[in-house]
Amino acid sequence: MKYLTAANQLTILRVLLIPAFVILLLYGYRGWALITFFTAGATDMLDGLIARTTGQKTDLGAWLDPMADKLLLVTMFIVLTLPGIGANRLPLWFTILVISRDVAIVATVAVINLAVGPRTFRPSVFGKIATATYIVTGVVALYFNYLDRPSGLVTILIYASLVITVISAAHYLTQVFPVRQVGPSS
Repeated sequence: MKYLTAANQLTILRVLLIPAFVILLLYGYRGWALITFFTAGATDMLDGLIARTTGQKTDLGAWLDPMADKLLLVTMFIVLTLPGIGANRLPLWFTILVISRDVAIVATVAVINLAVGPRTFRPSVFGKIATATYIVTGVVALYFNYLDRPSGLVTILIYASLVITVISAAHYLTQVFPVRQVGPSS
């Protein structure tokens, strides 16, 4: 099948790892949850690399990859906010902020596509940095939860994630609503 490329298989694997990650974490298997989440995060880097280097870019992959990213990250944020998950919980305000940013971006793109017509928004470098920062934050929080030790590094990563969240949201706004130069009137 032309759609079931190696890159798309990795994306599908990422989606399938999400419930395993949640179950492992909620049942206290923190080491296995960490390995599962790390593996899912690694597929995010590999699927794009494989698609670009082997020419396996597909329309299905263009839709599946960001959906898999959002599912993985929203799930990670929610479960790492829950009480009893470990010494390194994500603050509720932070989880709400990140999820709200994603919802706002998806809603804005949907409204623009419905109101103006189909438009393509290329992934932003800031959005990619944000995704990578979120994954690193999740892996580090999971690692220190596995060790059952609070970590200042997790707090630093939360604030680094906050900064890149604001930057990427502002960048998306400039892409959706470009600032037009107003020239002198003649």
